[in-house]
Amino acid sequence: MTVKIVTDSSSDLPREITEELDITVVPLYVQVAGKTYRDGIDISPQECFRMLEQDSAAPTTAAASPHDFAETYRRLGRDCDDIISVHVSGKVSNTLDAAKRGRELAGEGNRRIEVVDSRLVTIALGLVAIAAARAARAGQGIQEILEHISRLTPSIRVFGMLDTLKYVARGGRLGKAGMLLSSVLPVKPILTMKEGVVAPVGVVRTRSKGIERLYDMVRSAVNIREIGIAHSALEEEIRAITDRLKALAPNVIPVISSLGPVLGVHGGPGAILVAVEQENCAAS
Repeated sequence: MTVKIVTDSSSDLPREITEELDITVVPLYVQVAGKTYRDGIDISPQECFRMLEQDSAAPTTAAASPHDFAETYRRLGRDCDDIISVHVSGKVSNTLDAAKRGRELAGEGNRRIEVVDSRLVTIALGLVAIAAARAARAGQGIQEILEHISRLTPSIRVFGMLDTLKYVARGGRLGKAGMLLSSVLPVKPILTMKEGVVAPVGVVRTRSKGIERLYDMVRSAVNIREIGIAHSALEEEIRAITDRLKALAPNVIPVISSLGPVLGVHGGPGAILVAVEQENCAAS
C-alpha cells in the first residue's frame, strides 16, 4: 500500500529533503503591504525578513484554504492508497481546521485521509513529517505510520531564542506572560512548546547567554535521535552552534533550515529554534 505524506510550509523543511522523501508541502500565506504571497513559492524567508525590517506595517500570515488542501488531496489520491496530512499545532494556527475541511471537500472515496495535529511548530513539525515519510518509503501502512507519529510527537522537545521582542509584540502574539517580558525590553526571550503553544520559559540579557541556555537545554536530553534547527540568524553563528550540538550526538546529522515567514514574522531576524527527538528530557 502506498501512503503519501503532506505537511504545510510552516514545517520549514528544506526543499532537498521534501523532494528526496516525496513530502508534499502546502504553502501558507504571508500578507505584506496589501499583497499576498505563498510561503516558499512567491516569497523567500530572506525577502520576508527584509520586508519585516523595512516596513512599519506588520506582515500577517494566513492558513492555506480548504480548497488548497482539497486540490492537494485529490491530486495525490490518483497515485496512492492513503494520505497522512500532518500540520502545525492547531492551537497556534487555523491550518489544521483548513486541512480537515479540505478533506471533506476532496471526499475520501476508496482512500483514507488522516489529518494529524502535531502540536508542534516549524522544524519540530518537520521532524515528524520526515519520520512519517521515511516510514512510508519503507512500506509501512497508514495505521503503522499513525501509531509511529503518536509515539514520536511526545518525544520531541522545542527550545528557542528570539533576538528581540519587537516583532512578536508588534504582531500582538505575546499573551499575558509575554506582556510581562515586554516590560523589561531589551531581553532575549527563551521559548519552548507547552501543550501545543509556544511559551516563554525565561529571559537572558545577551545573545551569547541565550545561545548557552539553548545549548544547556539540548544537553539535558538523553539519547538524542534527531536534531532540527530553524533560524533567521547569521550562517556563521549557526555553523558554530551546529558543531557544538553534533558533539552531543555524533551520529546525528542535524536538519538545518531557514525559519520561514509563518513563525518568522513574529520571531523576527536573529531567531533560533532547536527541535530534538529524544528518549527523555529533564525539565528545563
